[in-house]
Amino acid sequence: MFKKRGFDTFGLSALILRAIDEKGYQHPTPIQDKTIPVVMSGQDLLAIAQTGTGKTACFTLPILNRVALNDANTSDDMSCLILVPTRELAIQILDALNLYGQYLSVSSTVIFGGVNSKPQISKLKQGVDVLVATPGRLLDLYRQGFISFSKVRTLVLDEADRMLDMGFIHDMKQIISLLPKSRQTLFFSATFSSDIERLATSFLNDPVHITVARKNKPAAQVKQSVYFVEQSKKSALLYSLIDSQADLQVLVFSRTKHRANKLTRYLEKQGIKVAAIHGNKSQSARITALSNFKSGKINVLVATDIASRGLDIEQLPQVINFDLPSVPEDYVHRIGRTGRAGCHGEAISLVSPDEKKQLKGIERLTNVRLSRASIQPN
Repeated sequence: MFKKRGFDTFGLSALILRAIDEKGYQHPTPIQDKTIPVVMSGQDLLAIAQTGTGKTACFTLPILNRVALNDANTSDDMSCLILVPTRELAIQILDALNLYGQYLSVSSTVIFGGVNSKPQISKLKQGVDVLVATPGRLLDLYRQGFISFSKVRTLVLDEADRMLDMGFIHDMKQIISLLPKSRQTLFFSATFSSDIERLATSFLNDPVHITVARKNKPAAQVKQSVYFVEQSKKSALLYSLIDSQADLQVLVFSRTKHRANKLTRYLEKQGIKVAAIHGNKSQSARITALSNFKSGKINVLVATDIASRGLDIEQLPQVINFDLPSVPEDYVHRIGRTGRAGCHGEAISLVSPDEKKQLKGIERLTNVRLSRASIQPN
């Protein structure tokens, strides 16, 4: 019988292995098993993996190991840059670096827009080994002279497809042009299109190409279903679904910020502990809402697609699409918040008559006919 390998077979530091063991992780996920040896070897990497597969550890573990073992590294030398599309993902990656590196003398910090830059500048002045950043704020602080790229030996582009979708291509190219030519580049994407292939080809040097899970296909452990319902009756159905499951945590996706706020007010009136997270919310409000959701202080989080990636919520049981997304790929990203790391999850979509075209697009993309659910009479 095939025996799964453990993390101790990768050549990682005993202090990193201690942190992994205390977290309770025994065996690497498929993407970790395939990519960690490549990253450890110093080769460039192009990895296609869905959200929830454990890809953050694919680069954080080897990077921490490399920085910790590099005696020549000084406190003011940034040796690794991790570029991400959103604040939420940046914070998630910093949390992983702090977790796995808790017994190491490795300094990590994060910079992103939408908040006061002074605390971020203060951290940079103290010296940082690993920097996690969104493109806009990174370039801003570089132009002000607070960041040097001269010592960067490893570049990570995480959720590169999302950065492309969000219009960061120019910033990405500008940042990469400022980095040393001699470096390792790690390129992670949830989807693989011709645009992503061209982008990867321009940034990578003879990369190892690794794909885990079928492209644009939801995790097998996510039960998917749809309710056909008039738009005017969606709110009542949403409340019914939430109320019937007591304290079950639910992430609800809305297409617009206005509707997210409206839904939140409606559910609050019904006695549901709920908060909204979207682009018009301040960074502190978004962090508080996510923290309260993770801790169980609120049961329902209503989000726009800003939250479809980069939210690391362990064992989230259910996602409800109040509105179907305009882009079929975003459906996969949304429901990827549940059924993570081998856990089972459920994704429910409320489909009004004018959304049947989007439903067909989703089923065509995923090659799955979603189960039709019936509304039970009161």
